[in-house]
Order: sequence, then structure tokens, then C-alpha cells
Amino acid sequence: MNGEQAPLLQLRHVAKSFGGLRVVYDLDLEVRDGEIVSLIGPNGAGKTTVFNLVTGIYAPDDGEIVLEGRDIAGLPPHKITRLGIARTFQTLRLFLNMSVKENVMAAAYGHTSSTVLESMLRLPRARREEREIAQLAEEKLAFFGQRLVGYRWDQPAYSLSYANRRRLEIARAMATKPRLLLLDEPAAGMNPVETGEMTELIGRLRDEGGYSILVIEHDMHVVEGISDRVVALDHGVKIAEGSFDAVATDPRVVEAYLGLRKRASA
Repeated sequence: MNGEQAPLLQLRHVAKSFGGLRVVYDLDLEVRDGEIVSLIGPNGAGKTTVFNLVTGIYAPDDGEIVLEGRDIAGLPPHKITRLGIARTFQTLRLFLNMSVKENVMAAAYGHTSSTVLESMLRLPRARREEREIAQLAEEKLAFFGQRLVGYRWDQPAYSLSYANRRRLEIARAMATKPRLLLLDEPAAGMNPVETGEMTELIGRLRDEGGYSILVIEHDMHVVEGISDRVVALDHGVKIAEGSFDAVATDPRVVEAYLGLRKRASA
């Protein structure tokens, strides 16, 4: 799809352990510009740890994490965000008592240059950046159509439905001006109609928003509907990679999922 173009993100032989527990081992993974890659695997496979490594919450024990040719392994999260990576979380992390618009504006402040004193005194640069951030928030919220526009801008986040809270968290990630979006189970807890809408939204984020996307998702209908490539993990090790059909029928993937179900029902 992208010829010989260098990957936007590349993990090379990445490993992470906690105490004596190996969570990720010798992982190679890449996301190319304009690509949607799904990361799948049973609970405990190491998927969210991969996100935490990429976004700087954890530093890898070994290996490289390269963004556009730069090794970002071990950088603090705010620097990685400024370099163009944003994420959502499996458990929503919104400011529930702030308005919808304020939630998105809060995510964009990392790109401002006004000092605290300028902001306190409402000096010209601070006022200009405030206007720019408000406009940016409105633009990102407009991406979601009628779901998050108009009167909803001033509503507190807690008043939103669960599905719209998910959308708001994605809008916040978009406000950091990323090249790469990391979506952690964006369809979790949704009914079939909402899941279908989320599947469509992820495709629009790539096709209309211009984002490359790495997504963790358990719903195989979503994975099938969005993925250019699928990477399967089990106990921190990559066991399969390729098209959805190839990975979903790989014996190692089937064993990883069915083995888990057998243990759970035993």
C-alpha cells in the first residue's frame, strides 16, 4: 500500500518485564502512514502495555521505538505527544465536570507558548492562543457531526451518553494534532448499533482525518471492518501478523483464544 516508504512507527525487538513477569518480549511491530493496524489477543496478552511503552508511560527494558526515524523510547509522555502520538484509554479519562468544549481545549494547551503570568493577566498572546484553541476544539468536535456540536459544547461531559463520551475522548486526542492515534478498545461496552457507528468512525479518522491508527479491539467485527493489517499477541509474544482472514484462522491465534476459554470454563 505504501511501497518502500519508511514506517511512521516502528517497534524493534521491544521487551518489558515487571519483576520476574515478562509482559512483552522481542516485539517487532510497525504502522505505516495512512494505515490502520489492529492489535488483538486474549486478556493479559500485553496489548495495553505496548500502548504504554509507545506513549512513554513505561520505558522498554530492551529494543527501540522509532517515530519517523527518531528513537522515542523512554521519552516522557508529554514530549511523545508533542512529537505526534495521541491515545485514548480503555477506561474513559474525561474531566466529567468540565464542558465538552473545555475537555477538548484542555488537551490542546500543550501546544501553546503563553506563560502562566501571561495567562493570568490575560495578555494579548494568551488571549490569541485561547481563541485559537477554542476554534481548534470546535473543528475537532465538528468531525463527529451532530453528536458533539451546538448546544452540547457547553454541556458537562457527565451528561453525555457512554458512546458520546467515547467520541469526546477521541476528539481530545485529535486536539493534540497527532499523526498517529492509539485507540484502546474504542468499541468496548457499546451495543451493536454503537459498535457499527464506531467502526465507521475509525475508518473516517483515517480516510477523512488523515490519521494513521493503531487500535486494540476485542470485537472481531470491528477488527474485520477497519484493519489493513492485524497483529496478534499472546503472553507478550507476536504469534501472527497479516490480513484479518489470515490471522483469524491462524492455528496459534485460535489456540490462544480457545485455550483461554477452555481454562475459564474448566
